[in-house]
Amino acid sequence: MDFDQIYHFLFQTYAGIGCMVGAGIVICLIACVIMERRTRKLFVDRPKTKDDWSLFDDDDEESEDSSK
Repeated sequence: MDFDQIYHFLFQTYAGIGCMVGAGIVICLIACVIMERRTRKLFVDRPKTKDDWSLFDDDDEESEDSSK
């Protein structure tokens, strides 16, 4: 494959455009997860409030509420 074939596939076919959109979504999700984890490490000393939610932790509040 030469550069012209790759360019044609990526920018002039529906499958190529779909691949680029899918790759963009995956790259953004990976970047978001990395940034979220770095932020959680940076603000470890911040106390949690009732309104805080977490993408990565289990919801302990729900299990406590359901047991009551």
